[in-house]
Amino acid sequence: MAKKVTISMVAERAGVSRGTVDRVLNGRPHVKPDVYERVVLAMRALNYIPPSEEQAAVLGLTPPSPGPCRLGVVLPNWQGYFKREIMRGIQDAQALLDAYSVEVIVEECETDIPDESIERMDSLLRQQVQGIAMCAKDHISIVEKIDELYRQGIPVVTFNSDISNSRRLCFIGQDLLQGGRVAGELMVKYLRPEDYLLICVGNSEFNAHRMRMQGFCQRIHESRFASSHIEIIETYNDYALTYQKVKAVLERIPKIKGIYMANHSVSGCVEAIRAVGRQGEIRVISHDLTDETKRLLQKGEIDFTIAQDIYRQGYRPLFVLREYIQQNMEPRPDKDQPAIEIICAENLKGRP
Repeated sequence: MAKKVTISMVAERAGVSRGTVDRVLNGRPHVKPDVYERVVLAMRALNYIPPSEEQAAVLGLTPPSPGPCRLGVVLPNWQGYFKREIMRGIQDAQALLDAYSVEVIVEECETDIPDESIERMDSLLRQQVQGIAMCAKDHISIVEKIDELYRQGIPVVTFNSDISNSRRLCFIGQDLLQGGRVAGELMVKYLRPEDYLLICVGNSEFNAHRMRMQGFCQRIHESRFASSHIEIIETYNDYALTYQKVKAVLERIPKIKGIYMANHSVSGCVEAIRAVGRQGEIRVISHDLTDETKRLLQKGEIDFTIAQDIYRQGYRPLFVLREYIQQNMEPRPDKDQPAIEIICAENLKGRP
């Protein structure tokens, strides 16, 4: 008679504690995505049977549908930290998804032009993918393409920047509006309502940048900051353009006391502050914990950055698509929304 598989055996196989297995089994929080997947894979490898059918269904321990699955990813023209972290997440997911006979094909865009995103989607369709994960502009042509795929039964998961008016399956990423509100909350704690502010967005055609700016403006207006004292510029995440535009605004409006960087080119902003001799006089709040923002936090040249889990946004969409296609499991938005984490120089130590 076969020996009954216990959670202790699952824990040993996965290299975690019994408590971690219990949290996974019962859907409790505070389990990292890679640990969660490792525990589930250990359960599958050992043919572990959960106590209830509901737990089995939630964990994907019902028998998968026969046959392989091919998934596609459309990436924007990211470089540096963003591309590295997203690709790390995709590659780690692919390594685990091999056990489910899942193949992953990645198409990278060279521009932000919506037509190119659609071309990459079409390329994946020619390669007979059954689902697509993507990050692209929130543009009507892409909305229409996603809706067309929906009618064909091909699910699309958006990540990092949503395409919310489309019939995409779900969005995996931070609550962007709330992230902007948190940045606004930090700013109002330092400045007075009569102070002048600069908001620097990357590209407002991306939902992420637009929603962050909207959340930030909501919060500062609640604290009665005057619209006439708020300057907004768009710099397309370009270092030189950010430097030029921020410097020009600071020279034209020397009363500016705070800058909200809702884009990636924080170094260009800091260099502009140096160029006009305002170091230490202007509060700067940014997004993302990159090598660049870590360095600037340590030097005291920015005050806070709001971190999002970029790795998870490459990793989780592929599992969501696999579960939906092979097991007919609906996405769980509560599970796939990264926390909003405020980072300053004092809590930076020890972070990867």
